[in-house]
Amino acid sequence: MSLTSIINAANSGLQVAQAQLRVVSDNVANVNTVGYVRKTVDQRSTSVEGLGTGVEVARIRLATDRFLQAATLTASGDMARAGVRFELLDKVQSLFGDPSGDGGIFGLADQMFAAFAITAEDPLSSPRRQEAITQAKALLDEAARVGAGIQAARLDADTRIASAVDAINGLLADIETLNVEISRASVAGNDTSGAESAQAQLIDQLSQYIDVRILPRTAGGVTLRTQDGLLLAGNGAATLSYGQAGTVDARTDFSELWITEPHGQKRSLVEHLASGQLKGLVEFRDVEAPETAERLAEVTSRIVAELNRAHNANSAAPAPASLSGRNTGLDLPTAIGGFTGTTTVAITDSAGVIQRRVAIDFTAGTMSVDGGAGVAFTPASFLTTLNTAMGGFGSASFSGGALTLSAAGGNGVAVADDATTPSMKAGRGFSAFFGLNDLIRSDRIADYDTGLRATDAHGFTAGETITFRFANAAGAKLREVAVAVPAGATMADMIAALNDNATGVGRYGAFALDANGRLAFTATTAEPVSMAVVDDQTSRGAGGPSFSELFGVDAGSRTARTTGFTIRADIDRDPRLLSLAKLDLGVAAGAPSLAAGDGRGARALADAGETAVNFSPAGGTAGGSMTIGRYLSDLAGDIGGRAGAAESRKTSAEALYNEARSSRASFEGVNLDEELVKLTTYQQAFNASARMIQAARDMYDVLIGMV
Repeated sequence: MSLTSIINAANSGLQVAQAQLRVVSDNVANVNTVGYVRKTVDQRSTSVEGLGTGVEVARIRLATDRFLQAATLTASGDMARAGVRFELLDKVQSLFGDPSGDGGIFGLADQMFAAFAITAEDPLSSPRRQEAITQAKALLDEAARVGAGIQAARLDADTRIASAVDAINGLLADIETLNVEISRASVAGNDTSGAESAQAQLIDQLSQYIDVRILPRTAGGVTLRTQDGLLLAGNGAATLSYGQAGTVDARTDFSELWITEPHGQKRSLVEHLASGQLKGLVEFRDVEAPETAERLAEVTSRIVAELNRAHNANSAAPAPASLSGRNTGLDLPTAIGGFTGTTTVAITDSAGVIQRRVAIDFTAGTMSVDGGAGVAFTPASFLTTLNTAMGGFGSASFSGGALTLSAAGGNGVAVADDATTPSMKAGRGFSAFFGLNDLIRSDRIADYDTGLRATDAHGFTAGETITFRFANAAGAKLREVAVAVPAGATMADMIAALNDNATGVGRYGAFALDANGRLAFTATTAEPVSMAVVDDQTSRGAGGPSFSELFGVDAGSRTARTTGFTIRADIDRDPRLLSLAKLDLGVAAGAPSLAAGDGRGARALADAGETAVNFSPAGGTAGGSMTIGRYLSDLAGDIGGRAGAAESRKTSAEALYNEARSSRASFEGVNLDEELVKLTTYQQAFNASARMIQAARDMYDVLIGMV
């Protein structure tokens, strides 16, 4: 080997040793840098025509283990998903308070029923009446607060989804920029490790938001996809788009989450999410929070319904001058049709003595005055016949879906059902069905037992449309279906139009009307689907409720009930109007039928919480017959169970992530002991190469001296 070859080989050794020392120096400097991946130098020998000519740096690479990296990214996404779900579910649980305490909604319900029980012991006590009203108001206010809090938590999740989308778009753009930089450097034969290290850290950040799968590119850089294959980066950067809702109303139609792949089409992203913070936020916003809010609305509305049922079955003493019902959403003939049994409208004086008594036998279709002969009526002639029967003692009117009964001459009006054959429609008596003497009012229709039958007129105008949206279990939109009100006038015609396979929702399920006039949708698809009303242009009669408002077929409408309940204004002002007495129709003529000291109405209000109630399916539960107390207990257990399960998943996910990160760090991280050994080794190699050059120089000097 010539002296020149010796010098060249030694010089290559110097350069490689210098490169090795530079990498060691970079590793040592970044020993405490979070996410830094240790660099290594791959070197190889060089030769010309079979003769060794030294050494060169093949490449500087990151000490990355693809398996450990993939495991860490998966664990990171799972941990982020579990963490955000627990955080938000824990917030919801805190809204309800301690089930065993006095301050939360569960304790307030017990206190309210107890206050009515105490009032029954001394119905003449104004402080006790006021306390019962105060406790009822406290319960309603707490239910409204919790309901609003759940919706606020949903809005918080929605805001964080929008922020996550912005962060993801920024990360994808930066990762793709580094892809281009790495490819260019790789082609030029330059060191790409710095860009690759920065890119790896960005990918780690991305994995917290969305599930990521990494595939190396032959040209340098990486291709990123979701677990099910959506392209995120590698041939351009994907773009996510989302519109924030900006409202906390329960009926908010949250926007859909979209992704546009590089050089691809725009598509829904939700069903392609497997883990990450984005997945957890969507799950909470679209599944867990709505289910809890729907169950809260159901139990609140049933508490209200049972209190109103008891209040309508009784009367204040003396009776009020008028009873004004709530908006049933129906016309009077339709509302009257289907009633059975007997009820009595009584006009009483200030002492509780009946002045006029009108017995209405719905089964026979007759009205009798003060025990006289019955006069026939039909649903269409009901109001006229009732006004005639009341004579100069009172009057009845119907407007805006609400019935009003009034007494004249300073008298009062009370309603009582027959003890043997009480009036009944949709599970409620005459007064309760119309809400004539409700204790609690709502600013919207809150009871969806309409009493409508298949043969009744649906009341909507032909051609009006309702638009339904169907989504899969992941929340991704499957289809929107606009159903037009049919030309047929009956509820049977309406249901047939809704369930039509071609123009209705028949591909996904079916609507059915039960015996109480409640309309319910049941999915019939193999995979679970959810339904929402995104647009409703219908109106039952002039200015009447829409289809979704009347039947509550949309989860948002059902959930919104929680915030609309208030104590009736006149009772709130004057506790003496509480209906704590029962109209006694069996007393002798001239004897008081209402007694101020009668506490049977208060006892009925106290017992409302222990009455078996038919709960509708809500929040993923089947409903069924149970007491309000039992439902509240189940709800408390469900909320605690959800939060507990979320905490358990969070703990497990964190443990898996820490284990994966530890294993990855032990392989990819910087070990100072190892680096110091390398430092010594490469320093010696550098010195040896330098001595080789010095030896060759000395040999040159000898040769020159010889010449």
